[in-house]
Amino acid sequence: MGKRNQTSVTEFILLGLSDHPQLQGLICGTVLLIYLISALGNLVFLMLMCTDPQLHKPMYFFLSNLSILDFCCPSVTLPKMLDDFFTGNKFIPYYACMIQLYFFLSFTGTELFLLTAMAYDRFVAICNPLRYSLIMKKSICVLLAAISWVTTSLAVLPVTKLVSQLFYCKSNKINHFFCDPSALMKLSCSDTHQLEIWIFAEGIFVALIPFMLTLTSYIFIISSILRIRSTEGKCKAFSTCTSHLTSVVLFYVTVICIYMRPTSMYSPALDKLFSLLYIAVIPMLNPIIYSLRNREIKEALRKIRSKKQ
Repeated sequence: MGKRNQTSVTEFILLGLSDHPQLQGLICGTVLLIYLISALGNLVFLMLMCTDPQLHKPMYFFLSNLSILDFCCPSVTLPKMLDDFFTGNKFIPYYACMIQLYFFLSFTGTELFLLTAMAYDRFVAICNPLRYSLIMKKSICVLLAAISWVTTSLAVLPVTKLVSQLFYCKSNKINHFFCDPSALMKLSCSDTHQLEIWIFAEGIFVALIPFMLTLTSYIFIISSILRIRSTEGKCKAFSTCTSHLTSVVLFYVTVICIYMRPTSMYSPALDKLFSLLYIAVIPMLNPIIYSLRNREIKEALRKIRSKKQ
């Protein structure tokens, strides 16, 4: 990157989800509906966990952080994509693109760390239930959440800085609906070797380490459940982590499909599809997943309905 550390463009053009106007309209209409449902669901979920004393527990503290992330992450990318379609203005200023990139990477990494913290919470609840309240006290929960937010916000800074220093001379058209780092790198004529090393290192720290910790937690959890003698006890123990496990599987599968599939299977269309899944669809599904079989959340919703009546 050396001497050519200044970009040759002042703005980019986001090409969007599809080249076909009719298909683009259908997709954007669907995305708008998903985004509104997601925003409403996560805000209601967050309100419930903040106002109902029955939900002032470690698990719901982490869920409230997840709801904030599931509101923020889509809000970084989707409003701009929808604005591009409805106004026809596909331009995004260079500085706005870099800001979008930073917050997208930061929120995505934070979610991976937060899911790991939630896996640890489930591990303590199932493997060491008698000491749960002692281990998962408020200060520990706050510390785990703070680590999730702060470490990733710092970890993604080098990659964002290196992307901002790339020299863009090929084109200013990003074949994506947001400022995706891979799409930006394809536009650059700079040497990206150093950036690729940092992306690899960040992938290990932000994705691989949380994945291994989450996997380790669930190995111990499943081992403890299998040692329970009664079938009812096994079902009850497993039901306490089903929702979290579903979220983990959905999130990691989509991320792996984007970043870890063979080069021969690379397709911009698939990249956009999988990105849309974990940016828009999963944040919409999380409140449904966590409330579907949760008696305490259903009870909190009933209280709100009874007050309105």
